[in-house]
Amino acid sequence: MAEGRTRRRGKDLLDAIHTAAVEEAAASGPGRLTMDAIAKRAATARTTLYRRWSDPVDLLLDALAALHPVEQPAPGADDLRGDLIASLRLMVDWGFSPAGRAVMALLADPARDPAVVEALWERVFDRRGGTFTQTVLRHYAANGIVDPDRLTPVVLDIGEAMVAKRILDTGEAPDDDYLAAVVDQAILPALALPHRDR
Repeated sequence: MAEGRTRRRGKDLLDAIHTAAVEEAAASGPGRLTMDAIAKRAATARTTLYRRWSDPVDLLLDALAALHPVEQPAPGADDLRGDLIASLRLMVDWGFSPAGRAVMALLADPARDPAVVEALWERVFDRRGGTFTQTVLRHYAANGIVDPDRLTPVVLDIGEAMVAKRILDTGEAPDDDYLAAVVDQAILPALALPHRDR
């Protein structure tokens, strides 16, 4: 173990620490997260963590930001339906990952610190101006395909809200047919756009 600790440096070490932080938070809950537990899971020294982060929550927020998925809508903005479905699939896959489970645990904690939740939004979600369907919709609005006046808070959140409810109701990841139905029956009509299969 000591040999492994000295071998990893730079990005390899940082990736291991980020992974350990989200896995530990997902397993034990952010409220019980400690530098000792993260260091042990990452197979590194606690002093290594303290050189960069002041506390485990600060480390967790950095890890969540680093591991947050990045949507890649079509550069030519020519497949809105496909990009929306792909963004919801990305959300589902992330939601069932250790990072997604850590975020859910943090948000569901009855003793959560409002300042930590605010930092989560600022450092993870708002950093790129939104995530998942919001990123796609803003991309298409910027390219003149979607009317920006249609991008109300409800429309920007409707896809994620419906998918999150489905996960809460069933405890399972929605399949692609359900994600397509959310796009076809909720998001596209809210944008006053026709449903096109292709």
